[in-house]
Amino acid sequence: MANVVIVGSQWGDEGKGKVVDIYTEYADQVVRFQGGNNAGHTLVVGDKKTVLHLIPSGILHPGKQCLIGNGVVLDPQVFLQEIDNLKQKGYMQDDAQLVIDGNAHVIMPYHKAIDVARETRSGARKIGTTGRGIGPTYEDKVGRRGIRVADLVNPEAFARKVREFLPEKNFFLEQFLGGTALDEAAIIAEYGGYGRALAKYVGNSSLLINQSIAAGNKILFEGAQGSLLDIDHGTYPYVTSSSTVAGSACIGAGTGPRFLHQVIGISKAYVTRVGEGPFPTELHDAMGQHLREAGNEFGSTTGRPRRCGWFDAVALRYAVRTSGMTGLAITKMDVLNDLATIKLCTAYDYRGQRLEEFPNDLDILRECTPIYEEAEGWQSDLSGATRYRDLPPKAAAYLDKLEEVTGCPVILVSVGPRRDQTIQLKNPFQDGALPSP
Repeated sequence: MANVVIVGSQWGDEGKGKVVDIYTEYADQVVRFQGGNNAGHTLVVGDKKTVLHLIPSGILHPGKQCLIGNGVVLDPQVFLQEIDNLKQKGYMQDDAQLVIDGNAHVIMPYHKAIDVARETRSGARKIGTTGRGIGPTYEDKVGRRGIRVADLVNPEAFARKVREFLPEKNFFLEQFLGGTALDEAAIIAEYGGYGRALAKYVGNSSLLINQSIAAGNKILFEGAQGSLLDIDHGTYPYVTSSSTVAGSACIGAGTGPRFLHQVIGISKAYVTRVGEGPFPTELHDAMGQHLREAGNEFGSTTGRPRRCGWFDAVALRYAVRTSGMTGLAITKMDVLNDLATIKLCTAYDYRGQRLEEFPNDLDILRECTPIYEEAEGWQSDLSGATRYRDLPPKAAAYLDKLEEVTGCPVILVSVGPRRDQTIQLKNPFQDGALPSP
């Protein structure tokens, strides 16, 4: 038995959805353990594209149970829309395939209103959130004034909590942020309907996960966003509001660390970032635009164009360390097909000093400039490669270089958006032991 954690190893948007979809074949359960609908995971099966924001990416496999853990914040409207969309496409014909933990917190209308109003008020100092209410929901969770899914499906408890919390939210919205107050009765009526609709999906995901582990089943834990957006370990304050590193799988799913056996970090063959914050290898030239267009780098949740740059080994080594990664899945190799020369950053220059490690100080990171090494491009189409030996020698050499500069083995390579455009070098479910540090 082996249980596997999937996390992003850059600033999100690395292609985790596709990798989770592929690895679901070997798993019995798939568990989403943090984040909200600010994350978009894009899956392509055949010529059919599906974008998921809350439901685990394993849902496209019949017979696999998917769970939304207590660490997720849930927008019930988005959740129910995703279910409808999946069923219209022929997926999720059995409602028992999906369970949401009753302890997951609910994104309320005032969370979204506060999120948008804050960003507007901040002007040039904005964080660059998606405006989905994720941050304010986690604030209320930590402040012990949140509304959980278990409350949402209990009409009396839900109405009581809305009446208790809304006056404070309206005061903040109106008096400080200059927004518009929300109507109590309208919220209770609308969200009460959502509660009735999703009640059949509510359960105890922690209990189900641990029962499954005891039975010898395989669990795939699916993270959202990326390691450099972690609330503790990311480029704070330009981060998300949850912990995105592998250790969060324990907290957000309700199981112990001894049950996590492999940690796979997902990384593009280059780097992208959405929102504000430092980005040492960002390209503001024609090459950056080429990566954006060739990689279709526009947010699946917001449609915002992503900032693009060369591969950053300094940042990735940091991600490997903070999540204890045992393998890398490299995505979007095909985006580099046409390039004669490819750069990768192996260190930073800070005021004449060479930095091999990612700095914790944001002011230092802002002043860092990348120190590059160059690799020869393969200038050929990789999209038909299904085995490692099918890759051109220069493409294989680039992957070898990524292993060398990150200190982590490459176990999967994606050469296109479809399931079948994937090269698997190692199956993480076949080895249940973590390597020695």
